[in-house]
Amino acid sequence: MRLPKRLLGLTVGAALALAGGPVAAQDGEPIKVGVLHSLSGTMAISETTLKDTVEMMVSDLNESGGLLGREVETVVVDPASDWDLFAEKARQLIEVEDVDVVFGCWTSASRKAVLPVFEELDGLLFYPVQYEGQEASKNIFYTGAAPNQQSIPATKYLLDQGFERFALLGTDYVFPRTTNKILDAYLNQNGISDDDIMVNYTPFGHSDWQSIISRVKSFANQGKRTAIISTINGDANVPFYKELANQGVDALDTPVVAFSVGEQELSGIDTDPLIGHLAAWNYFMTVETPENDKFIANFREFTDDEDRVVNDPMEAHYIGFNMWVQAVRQAGTTDVAAVRNAMYGQTVQSLSGFEVAMNENHHLSKPVMIGEIGPGGQFNIVQKTDEAIPGDPWSDYLPESENLTADWTYPWVCGGCEEPTFADAGLIGVD
Repeated sequence: MRLPKRLLGLTVGAALALAGGPVAAQDGEPIKVGVLHSLSGTMAISETTLKDTVEMMVSDLNESGGLLGREVETVVVDPASDWDLFAEKARQLIEVEDVDVVFGCWTSASRKAVLPVFEELDGLLFYPVQYEGQEASKNIFYTGAAPNQQSIPATKYLLDQGFERFALLGTDYVFPRTTNKILDAYLNQNGISDDDIMVNYTPFGHSDWQSIISRVKSFANQGKRTAIISTINGDANVPFYKELANQGVDALDTPVVAFSVGEQELSGIDTDPLIGHLAAWNYFMTVETPENDKFIANFREFTDDEDRVVNDPMEAHYIGFNMWVQAVRQAGTTDVAAVRNAMYGQTVQSLSGFEVAMNENHHLSKPVMIGEIGPGGQFNIVQKTDEAIPGDPWSDYLPESENLTADWTYPWVCGGCEEPTFADAGLIGVD
């Protein structure tokens, strides 16, 4: 019986370590890349394009000769915006399909659902979307933004613009709730009282925004400049923005800064009434770089659709996939442990024009950008950092995490501890 590739990789990785150099390809079978994105349900509006991105990059890789002398193939599953099904499909990809790596998930609910599966089976997940932090796993590389790379700088931008009241509107799950807990503490530390912070949560797929937008308008009409911070996810954004327009919520008076809305979500909306509202990401399609121009052209050719847009999580998959390819080539194997060790310090010239690096805490150093909705659903960049900012999974604004670190390099394997221990180092009771 053939050993699973992740077990076979252990012997290959051991040989690599003993020999002190690269090893030959494990066998002639294809290298399998799992794709774990919702192609149906409330999150399909955001995730389907990420599936297309991975498939394009695999196709390009094969056209250039494959990886380790072998063809690469995608194994696509549809967890259908169902968090329990995400866990089942993750197990299927690792145990049944025997994939070498997985690119997937959008919501933190889906990532939380699959995390124990990846840790139990020692799989490797590249997660491409901004998230709330407060987590560190040696089996996940977080290629989206941590709070210090999105929500905190975006809120600082609003404070610097003189806003004094904030309506925090989110979908009811872990990312909005944890992000808003961090932002509430950050705003309090910057002189904003609880009376000037409104918080509201709605279910996935929520469509009736009339009364909520009316409450926001009433909250904003009390003599202080008010901004909306949105952690609304998925297809609920379409009726949300339509209702803003219906009730005349003007960006000049009450701007929205969104953390989960990009070019893809706006592509099906009349954006003329939304001009001036904001989003915070690490990349926008309007970035002018040769790498970005090439990526957009390639994606439109691959999908045979000249109207397709690209967005930040797609760039995150672009970065993560290229880093994984580089790490596999450096390690000479797809073994998870060997690839993980080779990932640290990998750099990629991103579509945004920055050289981004993978740090020992499994987070990237990335630029921060604030974009303003312009005509046609594209974003005009109104602010960006001059350099890449290292991602920090543990928020400095929450007392339970302000002293925590995450460092997964040998000898310390410390996902959430102040002082490494022998067990953290892998010397006692750790495989």
